[in-house]
Amino acid sequence: MTQGPHVSEFRVEKQRVDAVMTLSNGDSTFGSFFVAAASAHSPGPERVEELLNADSGFFPFENRDADRARTVLHNRSHILMVALHNDEAQRDPGYEVAKRRFVSVLLSNGRRISGSVRVYLPEGHDRLSDWARLPGAFRYVETTDSTTLLVNIAHVIEVSETPEP
Repeated sequence: MTQGPHVSEFRVEKQRVDAVMTLSNGDSTFGSFFVAAASAHSPGPERVEELLNADSGFFPFENRDADRARTVLHNRSHILMVALHNDEAQRDPGYEVAKRRFVSVLLSNGRRISGSVRVYLPEGHDRLSDWARLPGAFRYVETTDSTTLLVNIAHVIEVSETPEP
């Protein structure tokens, strides 16, 4: 297949996923993540969780405000959390059978969030403490208002189990 001089054979088709990122300095920014059209780990497009947990360091994000859009590089370690308004967490294999725990999470900026987490481990190893020790810096917390949060575990001060709402 012949390609033009400006097209790389290593080009990966990307899609945009809208999100609100809260940074460690307290700023929030609305924009889009660029995710691969196909995930290496599950059916469908790459998830934002996969992108954030794939590497350390910087990733591109399109910041959008009222008058312009610009792509900037953000440092993963300075992201407190990401709010997604899609069902990304539900695309995890085993979502329906994973143990659901209701939680209250205190973040390093003083904000407390409530919601639920899924623990994808065998019975007896599906406690909240097991969830807290899972690999990967970013974890899903699903809120009652249909928002999926990706919380950076490095910015979690405390997490406690709460009664089912």
